[in-house]
Amino acid sequence: MKTKTVLVSAAAGVGLGVLLLPGAALAETVVSPASTPVGGTVVLTATTCDPASGDAIFHVTGPNRDQNVRSTTTAPGGGLSAELFTAGFTLGTYTVTATCGDGAAAGSATFTVTPIGGAAAGTGGRADGTGALAAGGTLLGAAALGSVLLLRRRRAASAVA
Repeated sequence: MKTKTVLVSAAAGVGLGVLLLPGAALAETVVSPASTPVGGTVVLTATTCDPASGDAIFHVTGPNRDQNVRSTTTAPGGGLSAELFTAGFTLGTYTVTATCGDGAAAGSATFTVTPIGGAAAGTGGRADGTGALAAGGTLLGAAALGSVLLLRRRRAASAVA
């Protein structure tokens, strides 16, 4: 009887973790390269957007920008992407927030516009680890909930015996 209770509690915790993980950890926007000189090009990619649901919209904000860029291609690794030419951009850091065609948020990322001959271009992507942090937090929460369920069931089983 106790083994069955433990297995049911563990299965409930794992099942809850599986249900919560996709929404929290998968939304991701990538900008590559992460740094470009004025007049350079960056590629904006919303990795979780389904091309079948319509174009992604990338909202770019920064020192002298507040504009939307519509996705133009399907990204090679999945999702939707667009190229952004930085001619006329002021030096500084810009934030890109993506929304999929179905209205779902696809995360955000930043890139930096540097002077020509300035800092070397980065490798792109999100260096802040937000996606990994969200995934870890979700799994930790699911494990804690599973532990609570397990302890409650053990106490109930002890009280009956």
